[in-house]
Amino acid sequence: MKKVSCEYFVTDSSWVPVREFIDSLVPKTQRKFFFVVGLLEEFGHKLPQPHAKYIGDEILELRFKGREGAIRVLYFFFHQDRAIFTNGFIKKSDKTPKNEREVAIQRRKLFLERTGKQK
Repeated sequence: MKKVSCEYFVTDSSWVPVREFIDSLVPKTQRKFFFVVGLLEEFGHKLPQPHAKYIGDEILELRFKGREGAIRVLYFFFHQDRAIFTNGFIKKSDKTPKNEREVAIQRRKLFLERTGKQK
């Protein structure tokens, strides 16, 4: 199985939202993020719950717990071998906030437009 490369979405102004979000977490939670990223790189599309979950519209969430609470980092696959992290948040309720999902959808659309792979 080919390894998946994980990348951060970068805005037009060179802001990297997921990197900033991860940097805001305590070091122990950051280590958990990088552990789960390692699992995603190894298992790709086959990474099961509780580590990953499909939430619709080509968007998935990377899931782990930290001192801050339930952490979610949304991402999508580009081709078969690239996972692009779009945004992250601390989950406060049972459902993924609609606005966070919409941010991921819009960033995916922008990414695909930039690469000439509109869908």
